[in-house]
Amino acid sequence: MMEFYAAIDLRQGRAVRLLKGDFAAETNYGDPKELAETFIEGGSDWLHIVDLDGARDGAGVNRSIIQSIASMSPIPIETGGGVRTERDVEELLTFGVQRVILGTLAIEDPATALSLMESFPGHVGVGLDYRITPDGGEVAVRGWEQGSGHSLIDAIERCSSDATAALIVTAIDRDGTLEGPDLAGLQRVMDATTLPVIASGGVGDLEDLQTLTTSNVAGVVVGKALVEERFTVAEGVRACR
Repeated sequence: MMEFYAAIDLRQGRAVRLLKGDFAAETNYGDPKELAETFIEGGSDWLHIVDLDGARDGAGVNRSIIQSIASMSPIPIETGGGVRTERDVEELLTFGVQRVILGTLAIEDPATALSLMESFPGHVGVGLDYRITPDGGEVAVRGWEQGSGHSLIDAIERCSSDATAALIVTAIDRDGTLEGPDLAGLQRVMDATTLPVIASGGVGDLEDLQTLTTSNVAGVVVGKALVEERFTVAEGVRACR
């Protein structure tokens, strides 16, 4: 069964969506707590919450919103963006978050990231946000604004272990486009790891979800398709089964 992750991106206290990771191409969708309630009522398996300010600037400025959502959510939450230290991980888990995602830290300081995964087994995953390239994709860091110099496969080898809860793989070039996921990139990841893989970026319709169910990914993150009412959470969940 592929699990459904309804996505909420936070920027300056608002729920927003970016186009291809571009902070200048932002659409505002209002109160993130109201959006979370809608996704929960719709039957989403998880909430996927990203602190965009934190991802770019390294400080979790939207933590109070994440805490508020976690305190009222009956479904599990994974969150990332600005998670740089053990204290950050501890704080988020204390809020009631089920899984913390390491992105920039995992790429730039894999030893620390791997240590955190060992310290909090089952609760720390790795976010691999990549731009599609002819040789398979380069992982980006610091809010997708900088290239890391590491390919997807290299990043998996550097910063994941048996203690990694999941790999959250985002095709930046597809994110917010509704043009469909990067199936080739996902397949490369699936071939390189036995860890649970969560696909993100590009889902635009129910057919995209049905296609992903045949790829053996553990879950799929859906954001813009929901707020643009391409389909409902309930319809998306059914398509994942």
